[in-house]
Amino acid sequence: MKKEFSKKWKSSKQPRKQRKYLYNLPLHLRQKLMSATLDKVLRKKYGRRNFELVKGDEVKVMRGEFKNRYGKIDSVDRKKVRVSIEGITRTKKDGTKVVVWFHPSKLKIIKLKEDDKKRFKRLKEEKENAQEKK
Repeated sequence: MKKEFSKKWKSSKQPRKQRKYLYNLPLHLRQKLMSATLDKVLRKKYGRRNFELVKGDEVKVMRGEFKNRYGKIDSVDRKKVRVSIEGITRTKKDGTKVVVWFHPSKLKIIKLKEDDKKRFKRLKEEKENAQEKK
């Protein structure tokens, strides 16, 4: 097996190859892994099941210790595929507050950041392409 990332690789049943693919994935392709499901209202509005997370989106935590907590995305870490949310922190024994990181699959998008023009332009292009194929 080669060490570097291969664009031609499609899939494998072997977990080690699946893991290797994810670990060696370039940042511009990792962004696709940074997607979370949309709320039912937004699904109907945009005709999509999920969206890539962006700083400023409002999300709800669906799993874990902070389940049912809401907040805005504070930062997105593509390298480690994780997201931090404003207002959700953990207190260490020495009293300092630490940011809690979440995997995007454990979040649900409640409100999209409206001033992201590239994102909505891409959505519009996808809809046009889907209509042309029909």
